[in-house]
Amino acid sequence: MDPVRISFWIFVATSAGTWLLSLATREYSWTDRIWSLTPLAYLWVFAAASGGDPRVVLMAVLVTLWGARLTFNFARKGGYAPGGEDYRWGVLQSRLRPWQFQVFNLAFISIYQNVIIWFMTLPVVTVFRNPGPLTFWDWVLAAAFLAALAGETLADQQQWNFQQWKKSQRAAGRTPDPGFLQTGLFRFSRHPNFFFEQAQWWVFYGFAIAATGSWLHWTVLGAMLLTLLFAGSTAFTESISRSRYPAYASYQKRTSPVIPLPPRFRAEVQ
Repeated sequence: MDPVRISFWIFVATSAGTWLLSLATREYSWTDRIWSLTPLAYLWVFAAASGGDPRVVLMAVLVTLWGARLTFNFARKGGYAPGGEDYRWGVLQSRLRPWQFQVFNLAFISIYQNVIIWFMTLPVVTVFRNPGPLTFWDWVLAAAFLAALAGETLADQQQWNFQQWKKSQRAAGRTPDPGFLQTGLFRFSRHPNFFFEQAQWWVFYGFAIAATGSWLHWTVLGAMLLTLLFAGSTAFTESISRSRYPAYASYQKRTSPVIPLPPRFRAEVQ
């Protein structure tokens, strides 16, 4: 079987399916709901077609662990429940005319985001076409991938704990203060979960390098497009946070946007 052709048809089906479901339900997080699932299908199609090539199977196992963690985190936040739409789509809808948002829904949410999901798994194409035994560098990459997975798990848990605390404060009739998380990993990065998510897919591209000994392949496009997506998503998310929390601007000044770094303490000018 041709795994590239099969993965293409998976891409077509998921793009069409998420768009049609958004029209039927008027909810626009269907691509979010399959984000952690579709890559598993892509990877295991290649693993099956490879006849059990150890590097391809290792990549499939790592992506399965990534997908299981992300699915769990998305589910506990209510992402799969009716009405579990990403709040940012509602904000964007309020800023666009209905026809403009529908164009955005088709072109960006349903097609472009599924392109990114597909492309970020494509280093497996390079590995599939260059089979071989596992090397020392494969295990280094696997360890780096798992370390980034652990970092993202910790960041998401800290955010979950904080959101649960906010809910308990509101339930008790109190206004949560502070209104946004700035401790733990969030003391060193405003978006540590974004950092570790991107890191995993750049490490994933490293398997293409390990398989060929060459640093540059066209399949690096997936990691590049994912980074660009997160850059835009971060800017949009922070514009919302600044509008909700006056103290967020000060947090931005002292805290690295994505890459975890020591906080910058500045004396206030009176």
